Amino acid sequence: MFGIEAWQFWGAIAITAFAGFVKGAVGFAMPMIMLSAFGSILPATTALAALILPTLLTNIQQAFRQGPQEAWGSIWRFRLHISMVVIFICVSAGFARALPQPVMYILLGVPIVGFALWQLAGRSLALPLHHRRRAEAVTGIVGGLYGGISGIWGPPLIVYLLSVGVEKREQVRVQGVVFLLGAIVLTAAHLTSGILNAQTLPLSLVLCVPAFAGMMAGFALQDRLDVVQFRRWTLVLLVLTGLNLVRRAFEFWI
Repeated sequence: MFGIEAWQFWGAIAITAFAGFVKGAVGFAMPMIMLSAFGSILPATTALAALILPTLLTNIQQAFRQGPQEAWGSIWRFRLHISMVVIFICVSAGFARALPQPVMYILLGVPIVGFALWQLAGRSLALPLHHRRRAEAVTGIVGGLYGGISGIWGPPLIVYLLSVGVEKREQVRVQGVVFLLGAIVLTAAHLTSGILNAQTLPLSLVLCVPAFAGMMAGFALQDRLDVVQFRRWTLVLLVLTGLNLVRRAFEFWI
């Protein structure tokens, strides 16, 4: 079945449904969950290929959930961050093989964990209004630089959105837009690289079904969460994301 054992297939189905649920609830962490868990049951290239289409299609759903007009409005309002991400992914992609990834993971993961724990402790990092554009640009640059090297560009955006207190639905929508841009690039790159091929493409396509089912359940939870609960769970997952980056760094050194 798709070149894998039946137990691996059904395990991938369950993992994808859970990852979709988390993404629907708080708007991110789906690739992190899938890749971390898939790595335990699937070959590395199959694990990467399997998450590509579910990530792409669920980001389309997330970005356009409130309609094209709202999505384009978010793109326009956060155009500076989005532009910086796209530009600096292109700038840093060429250095992906030259820079030590463990160092990059540490430099991204540790500040993310520190920020999230600070906020969970009840401390405020709200940015003064006259600094917002500068912060938007800087987080976009940081996200783009890390994205081109490590394939991870979302956490700086989430830190920025939490810092300036963006409304819940807009936060999830903006995350979907930015993640969608990266997912498009990722899909195109691995169609070219051969990671997505005649064997892995059908598996990735089938996994879109549990991804969407999980995401719909997650949306239902997200709609019931008040702003305080939504922010708390986002911060908890941000801590886990940062710790996962640190874990990946140590895997290179062990």
